[in-house]
Amino acid sequence: MRKLQFHPCGNYKETYEQELTIFQTDFGRLWMIVGIGILFAVIPFISSQYTLYVINLMGIYAISSAGLNILTGYTGIISLGHGAFFGVGAYAGAILSTRLGIPFWISVPAAGLLTAGVGIIFGLPSARLKHLYLLIATLAGQFIIEYVLLQWEGLTGGPNGIIVTGATLFGIDLGNDRTFYFVIFLCLIFFLWVGANLMRTRYGRAFIAIRDNDRAAEGMGIPLFRFKLLSFAVSSFYAGFAGALFAYYMMSITPEPFNLWLSIEFVAMIIIGGLGNMPGSVFGTVFIVALNEILSHLTEYFMNIGGGGGALTLAPLKEFVFGLAIVLFLIFESKGIAEVWRIVRSSFRLWPFSY
Repeated sequence: MRKLQFHPCGNYKETYEQELTIFQTDFGRLWMIVGIGILFAVIPFISSQYTLYVINLMGIYAISSAGLNILTGYTGIISLGHGAFFGVGAYAGAILSTRLGIPFWISVPAAGLLTAGVGIIFGLPSARLKHLYLLIATLAGQFIIEYVLLQWEGLTGGPNGIIVTGATLFGIDLGNDRTFYFVIFLCLIFFLWVGANLMRTRYGRAFIAIRDNDRAAEGMGIPLFRFKLLSFAVSSFYAGFAGALFAYYMMSITPEPFNLWLSIEFVAMIIIGGLGNMPGSVFGTVFIVALNEILSHLTEYFMNIGGGGGALTLAPLKEFVFGLAIVLFLIFESKGIAEVWRIVRSSFRLWPFSY
């Protein structure tokens, strides 16, 4: 009979599988179950409609930022085109739904697969480019996709966008915030689980080896180009899946949200949350979305008391605060909020005997 493990006073790992386990103790598994219980049994029933809207956006963006973390945090490839891939998934899901009549449960993963194909195309320069030059290539991809979404009116509707039909899943109407909440966070938990386990496979270890030293990885027999394309595909699939969820949730999409600023926000999410850390993607997303909401309310407040002049003064504040947050985290806690959480969590392991 297996013994429960809570706070071991030493390192008793005997196999490689024990070293790679996601939860080091049953104490962590217990709190994961408690957290999931609160997530599904408490939060959607005590939150207001606006709060649920913000939380749902956090869940959708967290799926996409987890994909970018696989590409940037684990593989070491910096991308400034992730917002465009998010947009490709949104438009793919909308087109499959409205024009082909494909149901929600098929069109969302299909949009992810289509976006993965687009990600592979824009990942082809990784065969010859790396670092800054590859970053510029992904930036070019961002502008190309933005142009296509705006100008290909016959497919995307151009500036008018697409109105998405309401989603249903197994006969359940997903046309309100609460029901869509459960779909979003079930998908988020699944993708975080897949991402965490992917890093325990030989593919994930290859990604990490490429990030740490690509020449050494190549010398060990890892085909760099193949694994970089795989990383682009997985990352883009996450973004496309999240984008399709976004399209169904918002019920109408236009090209404006999927711009360079959205890509910068995704980069900020994984830097502030923690590069190479799946929970860090969630922490960073919560931080950035909450910061956006706070700044929006501040702008509205100063607009009301200043007759509009205050809003004009605060217009550049968003960019300033985002840049300041990234710089402060890079200086004082380069491993992000996930590292802060690890330190806080570790301090309770020997409580109340720790000092």
